[in-house]
Amino acid sequence: YTLAKTNLAMPHMPATGVSGLDLYARNDKGEWRWVNVTRPNSAKVEATIISDLAPGLREYAAYLPLYNGIESLEIGVPAGAKFEGLAPRSAKPVIFYGTSITHGACASRPGMVHTAILGRRLDRPVMNIGFSGNGRMDTAVGDLLTEIDAAVYVIDCLPNMQPADVTAKCVPLVKQLRSARPNTPIVLVEDRRFTNDWITPGKKKFHDDNHAALRAAFEQLKSEGVAKLHYIAGDHLYGDDSEGATDASHANDLGFMRQADIFEPVLRGALK
Repeated sequence: YTLAKTNLAMPHMPATGVSGLDLYARNDKGEWRWVNVTRPNSAKVEATIISDLAPGLREYAAYLPLYNGIESLEIGVPAGAKFEGLAPRSAKPVIFYGTSITHGACASRPGMVHTAILGRRLDRPVMNIGFSGNGRMDTAVGDLLTEIDAAVYVIDCLPNMQPADVTAKCVPLVKQLRSARPNTPIVLVEDRRFTNDWITPGKKKFHDDNHAALRAAFEQLKSEGVAKLHYIAGDHLYGDDSEGATDASHANDLGFMRQADIFEPVLRGALK
């Protein structure tokens, strides 16, 4: 495959490792299991992802790089192997609208972002609309979201917002989505806490105020009769031991797994 960009890191966040194709496959129980990941070191990558596979016909899923754009992709298999594409899945997707954390900073590989983990656990397509530094509950993005017949909308923008922004923009966005999609569940997510906010009072207050603003918007929407609205608290998204982030803000693999554990039961409830 040929990469359009290599190791593109946004100015406000730490550089992430160059991620390649991340390959999963279903085992004989139908469960998704990791296979291997490529490690690109040039713009054009030719690599054997895996060899000496156990015999059998199985389904594979390849996650594209997080911070590399792909211009072209070819997949080869040994002579005589049966290889065929699958039709797109018919299930409605879970749509995540958020920030660089939603995008995937700073997972070690594409399959370890919480959105990807949840896609495997729920066995459902996901759409990741994560904007680095720009997840701000914007009306223009709401217009895009309403074009998609989603199973669930997950709104996870607070890491890029101030409390006043949350107060001003959350209720209008939810009403915009609900007006266009009256039966689609909507999940509001508090921002994760910086993992060092226990020793930085300013950060702790920021999270306290942000959470309070989102909770107030949620309660207002409920009081106005907005249905199928769900809520995820942010205090424990990275865990309680300060080990879930790379830089206090962006998740590491442990933080992404912990987020998935908290998101999963809420999404399963919303999907019922």
